[in-house]
Amino acid sequence: MNIYFAGSISGGRAYLAIYRELVAFLKEAGHLIYTEHIVDPAVLDKEMQLTAQQVYERDMSWLTECDCLIAEISNPSLGVGYEVCAALTLDKPVLCLYRQGLFASRMLTGNTRPGLTVRTWQDRRDWEMHIRAFLQDCTANGKRA
Repeated sequence: MNIYFAGSISGGRAYLAIYRELVAFLKEAGHLIYTEHIVDPAVLDKEMQLTAQQVYERDMSWLTECDCLIAEISNPSLGVGYEVCAALTLDKPVLCLYRQGLFASRMLTGNTRPGLTVRTWQDRRDWEMHIRAFLQDCTANGKRA
């Protein structure tokens, strides 16, 4: 599948190690990650070489082309929230993952919109299970395998 992975960049990089594990897991399973660059520790410096409009247009193009969006939302991010909303508007399936025990926005956790799945994780086994189930649902509902 073509996956748009979302995680905080300018909002904080506290979960960079988890982002890297998630992206590696998805790539090892054979998926194409449009946004693999966000696991680069120097991504903010590299993004600053582009105009805000260039980043927006690139990311919206990827959102339009992707099969689904997977977001790690443990670190609140305005950009990730926007990406989640944009993906849902484009009728893309969305999985939001966050560390158990954290408070995630109720705009996500209370949202019952079809296509949005929100799950907590405690360890790698949890998020792997959630991702596998989500991708299986995407495939069953007509997305590319």
